[in-house]
Amino acid sequence: MKRFKATVLGGSGFAGAELVRRLLQHPDVELVRVAAADHVGEPLSAAHPHLEGMTDLVFENPPPERAADGVDVVLMGLPHDVSVRVVDAVLDSDVKIIDLSGAFRLRRAEAYAQNYGAEHPRPELLERFVYGLPELNREKIRGARWVASPGCFATCIELGLLPLARAGLLRGAVHTVGITGSSGAGVTPSATTHHPVRANNLRTYRPLVHPHAPEIEETLVAAGARELRVDFVPVSAPLARGIFATSFARVPADVDHARLTALYVEAYEREPFVRVPRARPPEVVAVAGSNYAEVAAVLGEVEDGMRLVTLFSALDNLVKGGAGQAIQNMNLALGLDERITLRDPGGYP
Repeated sequence: MKRFKATVLGGSGFAGAELVRRLLQHPDVELVRVAAADHVGEPLSAAHPHLEGMTDLVFENPPPERAADGVDVVLMGLPHDVSVRVVDAVLDSDVKIIDLSGAFRLRRAEAYAQNYGAEHPRPELLERFVYGLPELNREKIRGARWVASPGCFATCIELGLLPLARAGLLRGAVHTVGITGSSGAGVTPSATTHHPVRANNLRTYRPLVHPHAPEIEETLVAAGARELRVDFVPVSAPLARGIFATSFARVPADVDHARLTALYVEAYEREPFVRVPRARPPEVVAVAGSNYAEVAAVLGEVEDGMRLVTLFSALDNLVKGGAGQAIQNMNLALGLDERITLRDPGGYP
C-alpha cells in the first residue's frame, strides 16, 4: 500500500502533465486529486491525451481551503498569486507544499515587488520556504514542510555556475544567454509563442529584466559568490522542450584547466541528475524528456589579470527545470529516495 497521498494543483498545463505522468507511476505516493480551472469534471486525458486509460481521475476545481483535504503533499503549478492563497489556506495543517511558481523563491520581499510589479501579500512567509535546488540545499529540503522549486532558466544557469560560486571564484558580472523551448510559454498560445511564429524563428524577450535573474543572484550569493550581477538574455527557440544556457564569467588567472575540471567533477560526481560529459559538450537532445542536466566549463584567455570561463548547461525545462525537480523535492521532503520515478533517460533523438 502506498504511504502518501498527493494533490496536483494546476494540473492541466504542460508541467501538470509531467507531474501527473510521473506520480501515477510512483510506488510510494498515490495521486488522489488533480485540480485545474479548466476541463473541470473531464478525465485527465481531455488535456493530456498520452494519459488515456492510465487513471480514472477527473479534473476538479476545489477552493483553496479544500485543495489539501486528506493528502500529505500538494504540488502546485499555479500562478504566483494563486499559490499564495493556497498556502494561506493550509497554514495550520501539516501538509507539505511543493510550489513551482515564483511566489516564494526570493528571500527579499522588495525583490519580489520589483519582479512582479506588486508587493508580496505575505512577506513574512518567504523565509519559511526552502529553495528547492537539491544540488545546493539537499539537507534543508529533506523533511522540509514547504519547498519553492526553482525556475527553469534559474536551475539551468545555477547548475552551470554553482561550482564556481562554492569555490569562491564567482565574482562581479556574469553574462548569460539562455535558449528555451516553446513549452516554457505554457499551453495557451500568444502572438509570439504559437507555432507559425515560433517554428522558424529566434527572438529575445525580457532581455536583462527576466524574473529569474534575481533568483539566480540570490542563490549563487548564498552558495559563495560575491558582488554578483547576472545580465541575462533569454531567447525563444523553435523546439518544444529544452534549455541551453551559455554563461560568461571571469576567474583569477591562476585557475587552470585541471583545477576547473576538478571543480566540476567533484561538484557533480555524486549527484544523481547532473552530468559532466567529457567526450562532447552538453546538448538538449541528451537530456530532453528526462530529469538530467548537463554542464561543462571551458577556459579562455587571460586579460587584465582575469581569465574568461565559459559555462554551458542544458536541461529539459519541464522536467529538471520544472515538474521533475518538484518531484525530486517531494521525494526528499517525504523522506524517500529522491530518484524515484526520475531515473529514465528520456528518448533519443
